[in-house]
Formats: sequence, C-alpha cells, structure tokens
Amino acid sequence: MGLWHDRLAARYTAGLRRPPTPALFPDPRSSGALKPAAVLLAVTEREQAGLLLLHRPSHMRAHAGQVALPGGRLDAGETVVQAALREAEEELGLDPTKVRVIGPLAPYHTGSGYAVTPVLATIPPDLPITPNPDEVAQWFEAPLDYVLNPAHQIAKSVEWQGAMRQYVEILWQGHRIWGVTGAILANLSCFLDWNDKAFTPE
Repeated sequence: MGLWHDRLAARYTAGLRRPPTPALFPDPRSSGALKPAAVLLAVTEREQAGLLLLHRPSHMRAHAGQVALPGGRLDAGETVVQAALREAEEELGLDPTKVRVIGPLAPYHTGSGYAVTPVLATIPPDLPITPNPDEVAQWFEAPLDYVLNPAHQIAKSVEWQGAMRQYVEILWQGHRIWGVTGAILANLSCFLDWNDKAFTPE
C-alpha cells in the first residue's frame, strides 16, 4: 500500500522544481547562528491520510503542553533525515525501518535559535506507537487534508516583547496547533500546492 507515498512524492518533486517562496509566518526573533534540528512529518497510509502529532508534557522547560511534531536537535554527524527518524523512534517508538522517507523541506528558523528541517515521510496505517512519557504527554492523528487546508489555517497576531507577531492557528477536536508546528504545516500546504483538488485521492 503506497498511494499516499506516491502522490506526496510526486508533489514533493514538483515543489522542488518551482521557485522557492518566502516562509509563511516567519519568526522575527530568529537571527544569528542557528542550531540544526529536524522533525518528522509522518503521514499514515490510510484512505483518508492522517498526520502524527503530539503534546509535550506540562513539566518541560520549553514549549510545555504545546502540540508538536516528533523531532529535536541533530546529534554530531547526523543528517536531518537520520535525526528525524531517531527522534520519532525515541519519542513515539516508531520503527525507522517502517518509515518511507520522501525528503526534507526548507528549514524553519525559530525565535529560540533553531533551524528546524521538516522531513516528509509515510508510515503504515497501524504502526505500533509507544510514546515516551518523558517527552510525550499525548499523541494523536489529525486528518492530513484538514491540517493542510488553508481554510483551517487561521492567521492571528499577538503582542510579544513590545512588537506584534503574526502566527497561524489550526484547531482540531480540542487540539490547538500553532507556533512552529502551525507555521511548518502552512509552509507544507504551500509547497505541496494543497489547494489543487486533483491531489486528493479518490
């Protein structure tokens, strides 16, 4: 079964051929030397594909309780793909041999000093998931078509450190997806040209 893998891979290749577009919802605080990090965009191979997301524990020093993609900093000598797969295994118990990688996307620069590279991939629909309680309070699978639909990506603004900052918010069944994760999904929608209805499998 690889319908979604094939379609996403075709759109990924087409996106690489188009001129790059500016990142949506950039963090104005990002500057200077950035530490490399990677996250995994794990799409489930279902008739209606899903995307794996997680809530960080409330006790974490940074991003406590927020919705995130599995991922983290690169270890020495790692590629972004290797780091994304390692982090997904450490956080959710995803077997890296079952993950079909499509490829990395442009890094997103965060205000906390990271260059976060999303890695697009597909996984079997019912791959066992064993969350690490030290890093994951809860995991869930949101419909891919919902979170990538620009109509559900609501632009908002907030005053932060004396300046107005714009961000995107996606609400799904009580989950608030925003910040870096929201921006990555908005950029992915643009990169894959998600508004093109011919992309959605019949």
